[in-house]
Formats: sequence, C-alpha cells, structure tokens
Amino acid sequence: MIPVRGVAGQRVAVLGLGRSGRAAVIALQAGGAEVIVWDDGPEAARRAAEVGAALHDLTRPEAYHGVALLVTSPGIPHLYPAPHPAIARAWEEGCPVDNDIGLFFRSLAGGDWDDFDQPPRVIAVTGSNGKSTTAALIHHILDHVGRPSQLAGNIGRGVLDIEPPHDGDVIVLELSSYQTELARALTPDVAVFTNLTPDHLDRHGGPGGYFAAKRRLFAEGGPDRAVVGVDEPEGRYLANQLATGPADDRVIRVATAKLAGEGWHVFARKGFLAEWRKGRQVGAIDLRAVPGLPGRHNHQNACAAYAACRTLGLAPRVIEQALHSFPGLPHRSQVVAEIGGVRYVNDSKATNVDSAAKALAAFDRVRWICGGLEKDGGLAALAGATGPVVKAYVIGREAAGFAMQLAGVEAEVCTDMATAVARAAAEAAPGEVVLLAPAAASFDQYDNFEQRGADFIAQVEKL
Repeated sequence: MIPVRGVAGQRVAVLGLGRSGRAAVIALQAGGAEVIVWDDGPEAARRAAEVGAALHDLTRPEAYHGVALLVTSPGIPHLYPAPHPAIARAWEEGCPVDNDIGLFFRSLAGGDWDDFDQPPRVIAVTGSNGKSTTAALIHHILDHVGRPSQLAGNIGRGVLDIEPPHDGDVIVLELSSYQTELARALTPDVAVFTNLTPDHLDRHGGPGGYFAAKRRLFAEGGPDRAVVGVDEPEGRYLANQLATGPADDRVIRVATAKLAGEGWHVFARKGFLAEWRKGRQVGAIDLRAVPGLPGRHNHQNACAAYAACRTLGLAPRVIEQALHSFPGLPHRSQVVAEIGGVRYVNDSKATNVDSAAKALAAFDRVRWICGGLEKDGGLAALAGATGPVVKAYVIGREAAGFAMQLAGVEAEVCTDMATAVARAAAEAAPGEVVLLAPAAASFDQYDNFEQRGADFIAQVEKL
C-alpha cells in the first residue's frame, strides 16, 4: 500500500467504493486522514463498514463542511454528460477534487529514495486501443530479465494498493482517459501513447475532449521520455508538441509504417520491427514468429513496449527473447482452442469499431461474432475492414439493427452467444477462424467484456 502524503489530520471525502475507492480510503487512513465516504449503490453501508469509514451523503447542503479534499472514482462523471451531484456540490463549496491517480503520484516518492542507487521509475501507458496489452507486455519483459516491477492502474492492482517500490523497481501503469482527465498530479518517468480512435465521446464531450484527457499525461507531467504512436494525426501532433527538433530523442515515435528522419523511431512493417536512431538501424525483430502478438495492431503494441523498455537500457535481443514467451492477455486476441482445423479466438475487449477492425485484419478467413451495445459514431468505419469476413453472427438485444449496418457482409441474427458459437462452428471450414470481436460494449447482456469473453470460452468448450 502507498500511504497518501499531506493529509494527516485532514478530513477527506471519497466518492465511490469500488476497487479504486476502497484502496483510496485505506491509503488515506494510513496517511492519517479522517475519511468519510459516499456511494450511490445499494451496498454502500456494507462497503463503508468494511473499510471503517463513516457514510456521509456528499450531495446534501453542508456536506463539505470541514472537508479538505474530495477523491472520486474514475467511473463517476465529473463534467460530461453531467457532473455527479456530489462533485457539483464540491465545486460550489470550493473543495478540491482529485482521484487515486493524483494521490499516487503525489505520494509515491519517500524519504528513503535518497538512499537508493537507482530510484524507482514509473512507466504510464494510455491510448484508445492496446494499452492493456502494451502495459502487460512491458511488465512481462521486465519480469523476464529479472527486474522487479509491478503492474497497476486500469489493469492488475489499484495504484494505491501496490507495495512501496524499492531500489531500481519499475511500476507499470495502464491509465484510461477517465483516470488521466482529473488527476492533479501526473509525473511518470516514461509516458506511452498507443493510438487514438473515437471512444467514450459522451464522457469527454466529443473527440477533442477525449484527446485532451489523454494528452494531459504528457502535458502535465513532463516525462523524461515519451513513446508516441504516430499512425493518427493526434499522435503526430503530440510528438511534434513534445519534441524540440527532428533529432530530439526524448520522443520515440512508434508506427505501423516506415518512419524516416534523424530521431528515435520504432516501427513494424510487414511483420518486422525495426529500431532506428540518429539515421541508422540499431535493432530488428521478426514479430511474425511471436505467437502471443498476432496481427498488425499487436505489432504496434510490441513496438510501444519495446521502445519503453529500451529507455530503461534493455538490449534488443533480450527484449526479443521476452516477446516470444508472452502469452497474451485474456479477451485480447486470445486463442481459446483449435477444433478440426478451426481456430477460436476471443477478442471480447474489441469494444469499439477500430479495435474490431484491427482484430479482423489479423486473419484471412473469419467467422465473425459481433454485436452488443453500439457506441457513438455507428459502424460506418467498419466498411473497409470486413474483407476477411466470410459471415457475421450477430449477438445482442439489438442484433437485427446491428446486422443491417454491416453492408456487404452476410449476417445471421443469433442474439445470444450460445447460438452464435454453435452456428459459426457448424459452418466453419478448416483454416478459418471463429472470432469474437464485438465492435460494441457488453452492457446490454453482460456486466463487462470479461464476462462476455468468458461466455464465449464456455460455449467453445462445449464443442
């Protein structure tokens, strides 16, 4: 646990008692704060009792009397589409609002760091797609070479729930836009931006607000090194804003196409990763032989993780060895089984159109299970990505409407996962892939994408 600094003797309010909220309460108490809590859920009283904090309705008048700080959970809207009443009340009372990420960065460094030969370092990864895989891959590489590291944030443990780092340790954080948008302190040593595609637009008031939330990790924190995916205009803009000139190697540009120039570049082209620095190639890896990272989108993730690890001084060949033992993450291009020459792949995390398009591009002939709670922007962006699709099997409560938008694709309305898997399996031929890549959120039928992926796996196991 990381005790929160600067709160001793203060009264601090915590809004939301999910994973990050509970960890924040405990870390604040360890820092000497008197903590009060509020949660809108039916289990609020029980959750408050579990962490030994008083339940206090933060939406009522006088709620913030004597309160020095409000700490809110990432999932609670604070601006768009409308502020939570408790946050709006904090604004009116002039009470500062922060989240667990801000508390983490302001509390991480301790007095014992002065005695370390090599201070701990923080690598923070954000972006629309691939940030979980990239963060987990960095952690895997560090583990492979025997360098102590912890994985936290939007993956693994809550940031305040990790162990205080020791001499030379590395903390790898996956940070969503919800987390970076509000944090008052953002000071990673290495910041990674994978890519940007439309997502969470209602929460951020449009694509500009969404990008601005990601950009804060770089603009507010001033990392020593920035690894920036430049396949999209936003990434190219960000890299340009950070670099002082073409040869500024504090910025490492990452892409899925060849890059040129004097700077530090890592790119993957036709399945080969290449590292260029000061106008010459200094590293190369054949990613086609890495089983846990199939497809162009995973090659982009590999480039970002490789670049981040190179900033720590790891050699290219050591990183290459670690890539080959990376098993991949559940629900992200996860090979579940091969039955009768047909592969079954679970990419339930492909919750938006862009991530689904990238999942499709990794295979040649696909029986595609898709559908769910459609996100803003519709499915128009899939039009050029459905070439590998032999047939789509559509699930979700609005499956018929979803299927009608799949122009040029033969689609069967299945509604539920069991029917979709059974139909795809019955029609699949050897050499084809049955791929779950929904291009939609899961909340119409499941609690989360993990539950949806688990259902897919269960149905495949029945085969």
